[in-house]
Amino acid sequence: MSPRPFFTFCFLLLLGTACRSDSEKTAKGSNKYADLVALFKSWRAFETPPLLDGAPDYRAATFKKREPVFKILQSQLLAMDTSAWSTPEKVDWMIVWAEMNGYDFNQRVLQPWVRDPAFYTTLYLDRSDVPAHEGPTHHGVIDLWTYTFPLKQAQKEKLIDGLLSIEPLHLQARKNLVGNAKDLWIAGIRDIRAQSENLKGILDLPGVKEDPQVEKAVQAGIASTDRFADWLEAEASKKTGPSGIGKENYTWYLQNVHLVPLTWEDEVMILKRELARAWTALKLEEHRNRKLPLLKAANSPEEYDVLAKKSAQSLMSFLEKEDMMTLRDYFTPALEAHLGKFVPQEKRNFFWITAHYDPRPLYSHFYHWFELALMDREPHAREIRRQPLLYNIFDSHNEGIATAVEEMFMQAGLYDDNPRVREIVYIMIAQRAARGLGSLYAHANEMTMQEAGGIHSTYTPRGWMKTEKELLIFEQHLYLRQPGYGTSYITGKYLIENMLMDYARLQESAPQPFQIKNFLDQFNAMGDIPAVLGHWEMTGSDEGVRKILGELENN
Repeated sequence: MSPRPFFTFCFLLLLGTACRSDSEKTAKGSNKYADLVALFKSWRAFETPPLLDGAPDYRAATFKKREPVFKILQSQLLAMDTSAWSTPEKVDWMIVWAEMNGYDFNQRVLQPWVRDPAFYTTLYLDRSDVPAHEGPTHHGVIDLWTYTFPLKQAQKEKLIDGLLSIEPLHLQARKNLVGNAKDLWIAGIRDIRAQSENLKGILDLPGVKEDPQVEKAVQAGIASTDRFADWLEAEASKKTGPSGIGKENYTWYLQNVHLVPLTWEDEVMILKRELARAWTALKLEEHRNRKLPLLKAANSPEEYDVLAKKSAQSLMSFLEKEDMMTLRDYFTPALEAHLGKFVPQEKRNFFWITAHYDPRPLYSHFYHWFELALMDREPHAREIRRQPLLYNIFDSHNEGIATAVEEMFMQAGLYDDNPRVREIVYIMIAQRAARGLGSLYAHANEMTMQEAGGIHSTYTPRGWMKTEKELLIFEQHLYLRQPGYGTSYITGKYLIENMLMDYARLQESAPQPFQIKNFLDQFNAMGDIPAVLGHWEMTGSDEGVRKILGELENN
C-alpha cells in the first residue's frame, strides 16, 4: 500500500508558502515567525503523551482521542505564510514540519509501541554520542548518566518515580504489543534482559543500599523487567511476520521525516558505490604502504593508555596547527572523557580493534563530543534548534559529519606521520557502507536481520566484524528499529560533501580562498539540523529541498 502524504505541500521555495488543503483555504494563516516558535512549543508539549498509572500512555484509544488536537496543530503550521521569511526561518518551519511528519508516520507505520519490545526499555546507563537516544524510546526513560550518587533529595525522588513507572509500563506493553514483527520481537528480548542486569548495577552505586526507598524501587524494577522478559519469551513463537517497513514507506520516511532527498534505491546505489570505493582505496593503500612496518596493536593497559593520550594530543594539535576549525577550550576535555580503555584481544569489537592499532580515526568520529559540548555549553540562539530534534531527524547531520571528517582529516594530512593508519579509515568506511546496505535489505523485507548482518560481517575488511558478535546484533537491531539511521553515516557524508562542494564553488566565484575552518565553523553554528537544510542555509542552494518537494508531489 502506498503511504498517503502527510501534507499536500508545494513550492515552498518558489512561492514562499505552503499549499493548503481545501478545508484550510479559508483560514487566514499567520505570517509571523514568532507564531511559529509559539506553535513549536505547543507541538512539543503535545508530543509528550499523557500518563497512565505513572507511565506514558501509548494505548490506541489514547492516540485516537488526541488525534483532533494534532490535526489542529498541523493545520496551523500548514496555513502559515512564509513568503517574507528569511532562509533560516524557513528552515525552522521545515524542522517543525518534519517532526510532525515523524509523529504521523509513527502512528501509521512504525508503531514502536505495537511492534518493538525494545521500545519499552526504561534505563539507559550512558549518554548517546548524538543529541538524543538512537532509535525510538518512550517518554519516561531514566538517563542514569544524569544522576550523581549518593543522591540528593530531588534526584532521589525523580529516580524513584522513574523506577516505579517500569511496572505499569510493562503491564501496558503486554496489551499494546500486538504486532507481528519477528526479528524486532526476538532481538528486543535481549534489550529487556539487559535492563534487568543494569538495574542490578544500581544497587552497587554509592548510597543505594543504605536507602530502603531507592533499593525497594530498584528491586521492583528488576522483578517487573524479569516478568516482562519471560512474557516476551513465551510469546515469541507466535511472531512470524517481517520487521522491515518496506521500500515505499522507507522512502517516504526518509524524505518527509529525516529530510534526506533520496529514495531506497538511491541509498542502495550510494552505499554500494561507497563500499566498492572503500575496498579499492584500502587495497591501493596497502600496496602503497607495502614496504612500511605493519601497525602493532596495544597489548596491555599501559600501552593502550600511552597510545590513547598520544593520539588525542595528535588529533587536537593537528586541528589547531592546520587551522581546521575553531577549537573551544572545552573540546579537549570532551574528547579525553571518551578515550576508552584496554580491551583484551578476544573481546574487542570492530571499533576497539581499530583503536588498539591507532585510535585517531575513531577519535575523529568523536567529533560527536565536540558537537554535544557545543550544544551543552553554547545552546543555539534559535528556540527550534536548541533542543534535540525528535525521531532522530538529526542523523544526516551528526552521523554524516562524524563520518565525513574521518576522511577529511586524513586527506588534510592527519596521518602523514604514519600512512598505514589511512588503511583504518577505509576499513571504517567499508564497515559503515556494508552495515547500512544490510539494513536497507532488511527494511525492504528482502533479508532477515541475521541475513543483513551477514552482509555487514562479510563485507567488512580483514574479518574485523567477525570477532565479537554483540556489536553486530546491536547495530542491525538499532537500524531495523530506526529507519534511515543505518545508512545516515554514508548518505549523510554524501550530503555534507555536496554541501562543501557548493560552498567551495561559491568561494571560487567570489573569488575567495576556500578555508575548511570557515566551512566547519558555519556548519557547527547552524545547529544539529538535517544536512539538506544546512546546505540550503549555508549556500542558498535549495536543490535538495526541491527534490523532496518534487518527490512529494509525485507520491
